[in-house]
Amino acid sequence: MPHPPFQLPRGAVLPDFGNGGIFGLARNLACWLRHEASPPEQSGLRLEGNGPVVLLVIDGLGDAFLQRHGQGSTILRYRQRRLTSVFPSTTASAVTTLLTGLSPARHGLTGWFMHDRRFGGVIAPLPLYRRGAGALLSPALTPRLFPYDGMFRRSKVAATMISPQDIAWSPFSRRHGRGAELRGYSRPDAFVPAILEAASQPGSARRFIHAYYPRFDAICHHYGAHSAKAISEFARIDSFFDQLLKGLAGRGASVILTADHGFIDAPERRHLRLHQLPKLKAMLDSPLAGERRVVFCRVRPGAEPDFEALAHEQLRGRAVVQPSARLVEAGFFGPGPVNPRLAERCGTHVLLMEAGWTLSDRMPRERLHRMVGVHGGLSADEMWVPLVHVQP
Repeated sequence: MPHPPFQLPRGAVLPDFGNGGIFGLARNLACWLRHEASPPEQSGLRLEGNGPVVLLVIDGLGDAFLQRHGQGSTILRYRQRRLTSVFPSTTASAVTTLLTGLSPARHGLTGWFMHDRRFGGVIAPLPLYRRGAGALLSPALTPRLFPYDGMFRRSKVAATMISPQDIAWSPFSRRHGRGAELRGYSRPDAFVPAILEAASQPGSARRFIHAYYPRFDAICHHYGAHSAKAISEFARIDSFFDQLLKGLAGRGASVILTADHGFIDAPERRHLRLHQLPKLKAMLDSPLAGERRVVFCRVRPGAEPDFEALAHEQLRGRAVVQPSARLVEAGFFGPGPVNPRLAERCGTHVLLMEAGWTLSDRMPRERLHRMVGVHGGLSADEMWVPLVHVQP
């Protein structure tokens, strides 16, 4: 997408909704599964052979991390190029794109938190709870919240979706995994055996396996994006990757590895709390949504000009304020048709945080989460992820 005629954070990387981003990869894989146009070759992938096609999604593995800490690794050896994440560069938005082939504009998941008045306010769509009020329970919830098909729904290729056991059969997984066999693994070292077992099922050798690994993301959040723990976890992932390639050798397989987003560290001294900005807080009519790095705000009717002026003054050098509609019109959320809830979920304004800065609020009964590593923003470390492809 062309650079928009309005201010963005310094060094912003724009999402690519062609073949230079994870959207293009997911869209082309979805078309391949359905035997439609837009083959994977358009993303630079040639799925030759008659064996399984495995997509590994390593949550949080940015291309900058791989270049910095992956020297000598098997993953870096087979890296083809880099792709952009979607916007926001966060799990709820990007993993959903990788499971559907749809842009955030279409599937409408705009961050870990999003506003949806049908469910009483600001909700977390993946774990399904409402901020300050607990779990969302309704038999009709997921069809209303996720009213679209995943990429397995009309697949002409047998598909398996593998996730950690605690989320493998969650409402989100069941809804997005329709058409695929759902499998779970109980611990990290069971990840590759679960993939190899799925690849060895009787029947057609041509099978698509979507395998999700979230542990790297959790470690980066807790310890930091370049911590010793993160580097150690990457070494484990690389050994898993090598193990997988050896297990699939000679079977006509294709293995693709990518991520939903990268990471940037945000020191606690650069973590702003909304209660520290009482004048800005007073202009809002709901809790914050989105992410700590991309903050969606619902400004009270009539207060929009004052909010923009005050945010510009109080957050200078720490965040850029823009009307959310401006980003929608500029294509930040990708091609449509646009989800009818998108405008509501983006709020009236967005605070795009500068590198290293975050902003959050806290509702009654919410736990305080301290995060060292964060994502969601437009920095290069957050936006660029690797595309790895090998036919063992």
